Amino acid sequence: MLKIIAIALGTLTLAGALATPALAETRVDRRQDRQEERIDQGIASGQLTRGEAARLEHQQDHINRMENRALADGKLSARERIRLEGAQDRASRQIYRAKHNNLTR
Repeated sequence: MLKIIAIALGTLTLAGALATPALAETRVDRRQDRQEERIDQGIASGQLTRGEAARLEHQQDHINRMENRALADGKLSARERIRLEGAQDRASRQIYRAKHNNLTR
């Protein structure tokens, strides 16, 4: 019985340790999802040309690779989070500008 309790406590501790990086990761992931949706909407509405969409999607892929490298050690440091958010800020501005530059497909 004591062994079962020890295993259960170990499992809960491990789950808690794994949940912390996931919480930091979800904010970055949610923003990535929203930005990719904005690109998809711009394609569907004709606000983005094929070239603009390709460039913006390439930029999103780059940010995803940055995130994967940052999380390679299992955690997202404050410096890594700031760097990712800066890249997301730049990407967001570029999405807005591309969607509002009067170029259409």
